[in-house]
Amino acid sequence: MRPSPGRTADAPRGPSCKTARRSLPKDDGTRSLIADNLLDRQFSAERPNQKWVADFTYIWTGQGWLYVAAVIDLFSRRVVGWSMRETMTAQLVTDALIMAIWRRGKPHALLHHSDQGSQYTSEQFQRLMADNGVSCSMSRSGNVWDNAAMESFFSSLKTERIARKVYRTRDQAKADVFDYIERFYNPRRRHSTLGYLSPIDFEKLSEVA
Repeated sequence: MRPSPGRTADAPRGPSCKTARRSLPKDDGTRSLIADNLLDRQFSAERPNQKWVADFTYIWTGQGWLYVAAVIDLFSRRVVGWSMRETMTAQLVTDALIMAIWRRGKPHALLHHSDQGSQYTSEQFQRLMADNGVSCSMSRSGNVWDNAAMESFFSSLKTERIARKVYRTRDQAKADVFDYIERFYNPRRRHSTLGYLSPIDFEKLSEVA
């Protein structure tokens, strides 16, 4: 799986740049299913839990890579699920979807969109979606614009938070990503697509929070 622009890790700054040696992470998994692109770049939703988009990125730390998976509800652009691990296994993205389902309740007629990475095509992840009645949509191979809303979130995370930081440990990075999502992005970050409201404020206004 070739890293997309939304997955480009930010290089550390300062003295650690001279000693840090790292190679880009590789996905050695095998694919078991490729789904059609049912989302078809329609990045708006009429109600919550109608369309979710998902992806993961990676962050460099002094202890190595930290992988961050997220699930966003296109109705409000709210991050409804996330997970962080030191390996990019199927469990990484499965945990993010489990959190989303736990937070939002078992969805009805939900479309879940991701790329064709082996984590999302794995039997483990596909079984979770099937057990919860979630329909699967996947980007076309090598086309990052098919999941542009997700790419936009990771771009914001890295530009607004990670680019200014050097993380010596994975725990430091985890704490900062948590702070960005739960204390800034969801409750405070304004979106032009939401009438310059934050995701949580938009949901409150729509009486769905």
